[in-house]
Amino acid sequence: MAKDKLEAYAQAALAVSAVITDPTTIQPQQQIQNDYQAPDDEILFLDWLNALIYEMAVRNMLFCRFELQLEDYHLQAQVWGELLDVECHRPAVEIKGGATFTELKVGQDGAGGWFAQCVVDV
Repeated sequence: MAKDKLEAYAQAALAVSAVITDPTTIQPQQQIQNDYQAPDDEILFLDWLNALIYEMAVRNMLFCRFELQLEDYHLQAQVWGELLDVECHRPAVEIKGGATFTELKVGQDGAGGWFAQCVVDV
């Protein structure tokens, strides 16, 4: 569980990287920045993950560090990572379909911890 919504979003982004490789092998060498707007938390979360997956595909990068700011349903994200190196990262899979509406949930548990989840097609 995360302490807040932004940490839950960042943990989910790191989990996307972990589907592909061990995140500890990724170095924060390059930074990219993007803004996202959506009507609610769940769509914003889905848009955020799909944009990150898109950036991974078109830039041939993996990401390991995430700094997020949120105001209403406007997310500003700075992410760091590096170019994919097959020998170093030894990718297990390639994410093809992206983040889906399957099991899509963003919220708090009974103890006040935050979670953000969905299924990612590989």
